Amino acid sequence: MKTGTIPGLDKPVSRLAQGTVMIGSAKLDRSFALLDAVFALGCNAFDTGHVYSNGDCERTLGRWIGERGLRHQVVIIDKAAHPNADRTRVTPFDITADLHDSLARLKTDHIDIYLLHRDDVSQPVGPLVEVLNEHHQAGRIRIFGGSNWSHERIQAANDYADAHGLQPFSLSSPNLALAEQFQPPWPGCVSIGGQAGATAREWYRQTQMPLLTWSSLAGGFFSGRLRRDNLDRLTGDQDLTCARAYGYEANFQRLDRAQALAREKGVTTAQVALAYVLHQPLNLFALVGCETEAEFAENVQAAELDLTPEQVAWLERGSAALPATAAGSRS
Repeated sequence: MKTGTIPGLDKPVSRLAQGTVMIGSAKLDRSFALLDAVFALGCNAFDTGHVYSNGDCERTLGRWIGERGLRHQVVIIDKAAHPNADRTRVTPFDITADLHDSLARLKTDHIDIYLLHRDDVSQPVGPLVEVLNEHHQAGRIRIFGGSNWSHERIQAANDYADAHGLQPFSLSSPNLALAEQFQPPWPGCVSIGGQAGATAREWYRQTQMPLLTWSSLAGGFFSGRLRRDNLDRLTGDQDLTCARAYGYEANFQRLDRAQALAREKGVTTAQVALAYVLHQPLNLFALVGCETEAEFAENVQAAELDLTPEQVAWLERGSAALPATAAGSRS
C-alpha cells in the first residue's frame, strides 16, 4: 500500500482510508474480521463520524483498535457538526460536544484528523477556528479541516488563523470522481470534480493542501448499475440518487472510456475510476467504503495501477477510440 505524509501527523498515512459505515456492534465478529483484513493489506487510516449509526461505528472502531493494541499505528479520521433535523449544528458548542462524545466512544485521548462534517456559510469562521484551536492545544485533536467545505471558506478560515496566530485548517475532504455532479446528491455536498471544480482543483494543486476525497465511484455510477437504457426503471433510493447526480450523457461517455481502458488493461471499470482520482496532481488520499476483504484488495490493486497523463486526460474528455498513447500502455 502506498503511503503519504500529512503535515502535523507523526506517522505515514495510507493512500486509501477505509470507511466504517458498514461496521457495528451487532455484527462484531464480521466487523473485526473486515478491519483486520484491511489493516493487513496495508491500510492504517480509518474514517468515521459522530453521526454514523448514532455513534455505534465509532464505538466499534474504538473497540477494535483497543483490543488489537493499534492506537499508535492507525490514523483515526473523525467528523463532527453534522446537521440534524432541527439545525445545522456548525457551532463551537456542537463541535465541542461531538468531540467529547467521539473521544469516549473511541476510547482514546486524541483524534488524529478532525473534520467539520458540513459547513454553514451563515456562521463566521473565526469562532470555529478558535474552538478547534482550543482542542488542538489541549491535545484532543492533532490536525483539523473541513469536509464539504468550499476552498473559499477554507481560505477564509486560514486567513483568520494567520491574522490571529492560530493553527489553520490542514486538510479538506470534498467529493472527487471522474464523473461530474450535475446535481448534488444531497444538500451541502461539495465536489471538486468536472469543469465546475476546475478552479478548486487548481487551488488545491497550488497549495498542495492534503485532500481526503470521497466517492471515487460516483455513488456507484462506475459499478455498471446505471445505463443509458435503464434510468427510467430505477427504483432504489441509492440508484435514484446516483442517477439524479450523475446520469447524464457526458458522464456516460466518461463511463464508456473507462470501460474501454479497463478492457485494454485487464482490470475493472471501478479500478480505472479509482486510479483516475489517485492520479490527480494533488496530495490526495481516497476514502473508500469496502464491504469485503476482496473489495479492498481490488482497491489496493487500483492504487497500484499506472495511468499516463494522456490516459487521464482522455478519460476526462477524449474521443470515442483509445488514443495510441493509451492503447500502447498496459501497465
